[in-house]
Formats: sequence, C-alpha cells, structure tokens
Amino acid sequence: MTPFNHLHPALRYHIVNSFGWNELREVQSLSIKTALDGFNQVILAPTAGGKTEAAFFPIISQILYGDWPATSVIYVSPIKALLNNQEDRLQRLFSLLGRRAAVWHGDTSQSERKNILAEPPDCLLTTPESLEVLLVSTQIDHERFFRNIRCFVVDELHSFANDDRGWHLLSVFSRITKLAGRDIRRIGLSATVGNPNEMLDWLSAGSSRSRHLVCPKEHEIAPADVQLDYVASLENAAKVIGLLYRGEKRLVFCDSRSRVEELAFLLRESGVNVFVSHSSIGHDERRLAEQAFAEHQNCVIVATSSLELGLDIGDLDRVIQIDAPNSVSSFMQRMGRTGRRQGTTRNCLFLATGEEGMLRAAALVQLWRHGYIESVQPPSKPYHILAQQLMALVLQESGIGRSRWLRWIENVPAFAKMSREEIANLVATMLSKDILWEDSGILGFAKEGEAKFGRKNFLDLLSVFTTPPMFLVMYGNKELGSVHESSFYRNDRTAGILPVLILAGRSWQTNHIDWKHRLAYVEPSNIQGRSRWLGEGQMLHYDICQMIKRLLHSDTNDGAWSLRAISFFRDIRKRFSWLRESSTALVQDEKGHIRWWTFAGGIANMILSQNLPSLLGTESDNFGINFQETGTLEDAALHVRSVNINSIEPVVDLEAMHHLKFSDCLPKELATEIFTSRFRDPIAIKEVLSYDIDLINNSEIMYPFHG
Repeated sequence: MTPFNHLHPALRYHIVNSFGWNELREVQSLSIKTALDGFNQVILAPTAGGKTEAAFFPIISQILYGDWPATSVIYVSPIKALLNNQEDRLQRLFSLLGRRAAVWHGDTSQSERKNILAEPPDCLLTTPESLEVLLVSTQIDHERFFRNIRCFVVDELHSFANDDRGWHLLSVFSRITKLAGRDIRRIGLSATVGNPNEMLDWLSAGSSRSRHLVCPKEHEIAPADVQLDYVASLENAAKVIGLLYRGEKRLVFCDSRSRVEELAFLLRESGVNVFVSHSSIGHDERRLAEQAFAEHQNCVIVATSSLELGLDIGDLDRVIQIDAPNSVSSFMQRMGRTGRRQGTTRNCLFLATGEEGMLRAAALVQLWRHGYIESVQPPSKPYHILAQQLMALVLQESGIGRSRWLRWIENVPAFAKMSREEIANLVATMLSKDILWEDSGILGFAKEGEAKFGRKNFLDLLSVFTTPPMFLVMYGNKELGSVHESSFYRNDRTAGILPVLILAGRSWQTNHIDWKHRLAYVEPSNIQGRSRWLGEGQMLHYDICQMIKRLLHSDTNDGAWSLRAISFFRDIRKRFSWLRESSTALVQDEKGHIRWWTFAGGIANMILSQNLPSLLGTESDNFGINFQETGTLEDAALHVRSVNINSIEPVVDLEAMHHLKFSDCLPKELATEIFTSRFRDPIAIKEVLSYDIDLINNSEIMYPFHG
C-alpha cells in the first residue's frame, strides 16, 4: 500500500479532484506513515516545499478516522501575518472535509473571539502569546476549551527554538497538556535547521511518543543560481535593481528597517513600482502592499526578515539581497522564496554596498556550498521565563500552591535543569520584593506585582519580549506604521523643527507630536526623510568570520562573483597580504594605535576585550579588538598571551540585565547567571588563543571594514 492510500478516502478524493494533484511531494509521502502512527515529527523542506500539507494531510485523516471533537489541533506561528496568510489555506483544506479552521491573535475582533468560543473550530491558528491569554482569561473554562487537543503544529520551528519565546511556547504546551490529560502529539516545520534531531528532542520534551525526522532527499540537493556583485552604495544598488530583470517580480531584502525605507524611496524616485514590508509598517498598509505585490508582475517589494518566513506573496522571479544577512540559515530561507514554479531554479543576487557586506555575502555563499547550516541553540538559564510562568499560573489558577505550581511546567528542559535551591531563591525574591504574597501556602499577586504587571489586565505579562518605545504615525485616520521615539529627538540646532520621516517608502512631514499618547501626525512631503529603529546591529558567528579570513587569505575567485566583485577581492587582498590563516595579528598604525585582528566573531571578541589585562577601554567588533592604550606591539602581545582561558568570563552588563524582561523578579545572582551563560563562545575563544600572533606595522588597516 502506498503512503497516499493510508490517507482517509474523502481526503484522497479532494487531493485529486479539488487540488488537481497527480501525486504527493516526497516530503508529504514521507510524513504519512509515522504521523498516522502518532509519532512526534520535525518536517524539513524548502519554503513552499509542501510542509504544511505534509503535516495536515495525516492530521485531517486522523480527525476523520477518529471523529475527533473540536478543538483538536493548535497551529502556532511566530508572527500574525503568517497566521493570516495560512488561515485561507487551511480553512479551504478543512472546509472541503466539512471541518473548520480559525485564527485567534491580537488583531482578532471580539465578535470573532465570541464565535470561536461558542463554536470551537477543529484547528485553532494562534501565537504563544494568544495561547497565554486564553490560559489566564477568567472568561474561559480552560479545561473545557483545551480538553480535546490532540496535536500541536509549530511553524518556523527554528525561529522559536532560537529565542526565549521557545521556552514560553514549551511552557504553554506543558500547561495545555496538563489540562487535556493526554500526551499531545507535536509537529515542527522548518526550512533550515542545522541540528534537526536536537530540535525534535527539544520540541518533544515531556512527551513519551516516538519521534521521526522527515527530510526528503530533494531538500538536500535542490540546485540554485547565486551571484554576487559589488555596487559600493545603496544608490547604486537602486540603479541596478531598477535596470535588472524588468518585467519580473523581485523581492529585495535589507537587514534594517531604515535601509528598507531608504531603498524603497530611491526606487520610487526612479519610477520603479515598489512596495514595502517590515514590522513597523501599519497592518493595513502592509497587507495592501503584499496583496498588490502578489497581483503585479513588473514590481519590487523591499522587506526585512519579516518576509523571510513562509508568507505567500505569489510566485517570485528573483530574490535580491542588499549586503548579507547574518546567517546561512537566513540566506537559505530567503533564497527559498524562489524556484517554486515548474522549470524554475532557486536564485539569489547579492548586491554589496560596502566592504563588510561583500565579505559577509561571499562567506555565507562559501559556507552554504559546503553544506553548512547553523545549529539552533535554545538560550540557556531562562530564569526570567520561569518567573513569568509562575505569575501566569497565579492568574490561570486564581492563586496557586507554592508546592504545586512547578508541576505544570517541570518537563520544560531548561526548567528541569534548574536546582530546587535556585527555584526556591527565585520564589523567595518575588515574595521579598512584594511581587507575590503567600497565604497558607497559596501564592498570589502582591501590591508591587499588581503595579508592575497588572496594567491593561496583565497584558504585558503575557508576552516574553520587550517592546521598544515606539510612536504610532498617523496620516489623517490612517495608521502608516511606527518609528522609534528617537526619530523625534532634537538638539539645539534642530530645536523647533519638526522632522521629516520616511515610512512605507514615502516621505512624511511631521505636523504634530503627541508625546503623552505616543502619536505623530504627518502629511506627504517631497523631502527625503529619516526614521530610526533600534536593535538592528549584527553579531556575526565565529564560523562566518573565519570564512571571511580564509577568503582574504585565498587567491582563488568564485564563479558566482561578478567582475566588480573579483576586482574588489583583488584590491582588498592586497591590503591584507600580511594575513596568515593559521594565526591572528596585532597591527599597529603610524599613530601607535593597535588592533588585534582575531576574526573570532562578535561575542568572542567582546569577552576577550573585557578580559585583556590593563587594557581597559578596549573596543571590539566582529573581526577584532582596538586597544585604547598606546604601546609597543611586543607589549600588546604579552597582554594577549597572558589571558587565562580557564578564568575568562564575560563582564556583566548591568544595563542589559535591567532591560531583560521580568528581571525585577530575579535575585541578582540568577540575573547575572543568565547574562554570563548566554554571552560566551568558549570554542571560538579557545581556538583564537591557541593561534600564533603575528606583529605587523601597517598604517592602512587599523579599523574594521567600511560599510
């Protein structure tokens, strides 16, 4: 019997007659048997490679075979836009079989929520934060709502597992499992994971079900057309994009919202039909842009990583990357948006606007060619998430026993590794800070906890990420999007002048700023504006920096490089002619300043700079460390060689700890442990310190790469 024949007859009928499919894709065939046998799964396939159907064809068959009652399936996505995108797709699939799917997230109206509660769908599409809302709501019978859950489906698994949201997700799953009273099956979907078996174990924590990794061979060998060009500026990139591939649909990625807006403005000024998508664009504006882009052909959409995930914006012809993302995984996700149609190939054109962007792009392509994908590493020591879960359980249970609350989430791997003493210390701290109170062994919210977390019905408590201070930008009654409040900061020179912003690829003159309500009112302008968003820097991994070093040391060119790219490498290799692959280098310029070129990555260099003796005030970046004290190269080498690898520790950043959400709940020693456990790269540090050190006098290369 073929895998297809294991599916329910009604579903088989619609696959052939309603979908018009003659056969299943390999990933879909591979998933069926173990799915129907109840295995937990991680399903790997490129973007638009059929992962959703691979998960849901067996699920719907189980629903029909077993006549599962609603709600039996929870589908979780990292972003609301992906949920909206999948709603139509899954609703069509479920409705063909007389079943229903529905979305619940922050933008879902009260009337839609009432309908879901009155008539639960078979499949609920949601986010971890919205699941948390459902769990703590006093208007919902939690046991009744979650008692029928049989299966969790997690889309874009890697984006959860690599972040504290992953621990939040597993905690919510653990609590729902307790309410349902059964071992709920778990399925994770991803296009790019370097350690999929580890991710399968992570997702399955607390489940005794058998596990199966679904990874088709076609996923491993799919061809691609990758090209790299050096254009030296964003203005030149706009000219190239405007001239290349006319008549085609082009998706252009930038890795900051500011660059997205600047490039979109330049393209629109040159007459290109351009759309914009990023997280700070207003909901309606973004959906209109994505819809319009899906329906046009000769156009460009400029986006951040918000379109890296599997949103359906129609068939793409080209992906263009300005400079480079910070990981091979992101590059593969983005390139995977192309090559969907029969007879087409995945493709990506890198347009580098600066030296660093060109080097990063070339390094990513080389690592990709060698089959390298970063492993996903869940963040360690999430004591702050444990504190959040304790408070959420207090709300869920309207007070909870001090000896009982941990049972709800004890199977979450990170929590299981914490000692009872550490957990007791956390609870004691929350009691001593008046965040919680205790009465006869029952924990509840105290005065300080109500004040810190009780605003808007504890809304801020229900998500684990911190929202930066943003202003909503309004044009009349239309929400254009949001910008960081620093976009409106003024100094003596600009006092009394309201700024011109850039948003949705257009310029807007600010007319009025409402600081109290964080609103800015604008009107169209012909002057190029400027907006700010924070947190857009890139900390590169050791492996990428080492590949850059190898490329600088090499004398060979890649077949994907343009003539301008080849010329770029010829020139920059001359500047680094002193570089040896098997050593680091201390380089001194004519003013006596010294730079240690390590190529160790951002985290390792930060820690090394903090632990260099008597060189206080050193500054680090992804590729090296600048010494702020002048001296001889020999003295600097002695300082470097004196670093004791066995005692090296990151220096705690008190400001970073302060901005860690729920840090107020933690004793200082646990907050410090979070920071020191996450900001370390022992392998990179060990390798760098094991290298020989070359001493170089050269006036040109004191500072990092340009651009």
